[in-house]
Amino acid sequence: MEGLGDDAATAVAPLAKWKSDLSRTFQHYLDRSTPHLTERWLGTLAIAAIYVLRVYFVQGFYIVSYGLGIYILNLLIGFLSPKVDPELEVLDGASLPTKGSDEFKPFIRRLPEFKFWYSITKAFCMAFLMTFFSVFDVPVFWPILLFYWIALFVLTMKRQIMHMIKYKYVPFSMGKQRYTGKKTAASGMGLVMD
Repeated sequence: MEGLGDDAATAVAPLAKWKSDLSRTFQHYLDRSTPHLTERWLGTLAIAAIYVLRVYFVQGFYIVSYGLGIYILNLLIGFLSPKVDPELEVLDGASLPTKGSDEFKPFIRRLPEFKFWYSITKAFCMAFLMTFFSVFDVPVFWPILLFYWIALFVLTMKRQIMHMIKYKYVPFSMGKQRYTGKKTAASGMGLVMD
């Protein structure tokens, strides 16, 4: 009886090793792609274009596209939101700086850019694979789904922008901040010494 268990263990071991090696190799290439922001997003754009062409030529899978759109909208909200919600911070007493004399607190996203990119890329790949199975091709009137998604997008973005305005944060930074230094005092002012 014990010999039978040993045979099963030896049969599973190569499969587990292969899975581990594949996972490690995939993680290696994923880690190497981290600093290549533009190339990663261009690759995702290419995958998205292939998905859109597939849906266009098949003339179906609109419900999959709608689900994909809702998921991407959810990811976008996480990407634009701060890690610590200022509404909850106000209750704790700590809040984002509102005056120049307040302590500087950098904007930290709830969903970092790399995870945002990786989740969108996986979502497009999964949606593309779903277009090969007819069980996901539910017949729907796509203009209603499109209108509903646009309305949902507008309302959600309006709420997010109002949140940004209310708590005075901007989720984007445009390059490195440059300091010009202090301005010199007027020449009529002299130094007062003790």
